[in-house]
Amino acid sequence: MSTTTLFDADEALAAAGIEDINSGAYSSSAGWAPTEGRELIDAVCPADGEVYARVASATADDYERIIVEAEEAQRRWRMVPAPRRGEFVRRIGEAVEDNMDALAAIVAIDTGKSIMEAKGELRETVDMAMLAAGQSRMMYGFSQQSQRVEHRMYDQWLPIGVVGIISAYNFPAAVWAQNGFLSAITGNTVIWKPSPKVPLTALAIQRVVNRVAEEMGHQGVFSLFIPGDNAVGELMVRDTRVAMISFTGSTGVGKLVADIVSSTLGRRYQLECSGNNGCIVDETADLALAAKAIAFGAVGTTGQRCTSTRRVIAHSSIADELVELMGRAFAQVRIGDPRDPGTLVGPLIDDGAVADYRVVIDRAVADGATLAYGGQTIDRPGSYVEAAILTGVRPDSHAAQEETFVPIVSVLTYETLDEAIRIHNDVAQGLASGMHSTNMMNIEAFLSARGSDCGIVRINMGTTGADVGAAFGGEKETGGGRTAGSDAWKGFARRQSVCINWSGTSAWDDRISL
Repeated sequence: MSTTTLFDADEALAAAGIEDINSGAYSSSAGWAPTEGRELIDAVCPADGEVYARVASATADDYERIIVEAEEAQRRWRMVPAPRRGEFVRRIGEAVEDNMDALAAIVAIDTGKSIMEAKGELRETVDMAMLAAGQSRMMYGFSQQSQRVEHRMYDQWLPIGVVGIISAYNFPAAVWAQNGFLSAITGNTVIWKPSPKVPLTALAIQRVVNRVAEEMGHQGVFSLFIPGDNAVGELMVRDTRVAMISFTGSTGVGKLVADIVSSTLGRRYQLECSGNNGCIVDETADLALAAKAIAFGAVGTTGQRCTSTRRVIAHSSIADELVELMGRAFAQVRIGDPRDPGTLVGPLIDDGAVADYRVVIDRAVADGATLAYGGQTIDRPGSYVEAAILTGVRPDSHAAQEETFVPIVSVLTYETLDEAIRIHNDVAQGLASGMHSTNMMNIEAFLSARGSDCGIVRINMGTTGADVGAAFGGEKETGGGRTAGSDAWKGFARRQSVCINWSGTSAWDDRISL
């Protein structure tokens, strides 16, 4: 590690109010739950494998207190005018921005992300607050024309109740913001269950929210629940008092959430699960641009984004040149400790992810692929690996068909555009997709109904990166949900059709005399 560091971990933890042992449950009236006699969750920094703090697991009793208070708070919150709700969310975004450096250090300790990437995630959190605040004044219904004389008809959007958010380890702040801020402006209260792999970010964010809630008198809108036991964690998913579960994570767990929630009619779920994202590079593409974009998409966040580039589908005439350029681009990505100013990419989340990385490479080679670049673990404390490029990958192989949540990109080749689109779409996931081309006919074909079957398409850029103004989510096993975007708030509200009779007459006036 460089002698110059971007932050001091002890100072960052102290600034965020994080102690050696921290409570894993918060509700507004009871405050932070006790820590004594609880199972402890280790907050391990993947950059060096050290335990920086511990969290006392939330219990079933903690959850019961949280849900009761969330219901009570929601009955008050739903009557606050939507623009006032938006002002609260906006102020949270401002508070995150005011504490950007300290919070970025916490995200880096939790996830191993570089400070650049940590600040990028927090910037998305701030941007999401600004978008939600603006949207709170634009949650429009529609006036409709009634077939009845002197009747007015329209629809409106109303709160649904309590929303449970289950977030993954890779974006511990942004996913909460995408879902939580839209939930809040529509009049719902929020219970957040973050990944226990990254508890410190949730603790730090909750403390920021608490200060703003106290300042503005909106206590109870956001609460926190960090259990160490899966059975306790499932309480929120099974609880009929929770109107909606928004889940981000693996497809396997997403299916479990969908089964549980859909077994009780009237509740709803929103899923953002796996992404096996492909990028077609045709024979007209700017290959230098493509190589840099693929490097960002495949190596950024150590391949631990749901939108990370997993597959490159290259025209056979340019595949070798593209792979050579990709290797040169990958070699310039500095992998290291997030405290090092030169670091672009940090470690994987834990040693389990490193083991998964090795399995993917070994199985791909056994399936006939060639390891063209990287593919080695890095011998230093922490969970570090090299980015890897696999060539000669078959479309039906494990490497091409399965989401690999590590910095490995598989290169497949094609001869015709129809073949490329077929290879691209022939996977179970449907989140992000891309194409590098200067041929407008090819681009338009990829954007047409016979083209990409994903929720996100990017042309001449990487598959990663979220613009809060655009709907985020995908199809097939990705789950179908959408967060962010100009109308994603509707997913957190209930639609109501209204008809008002202002005529003073009834349809049976000629049949009934009173």
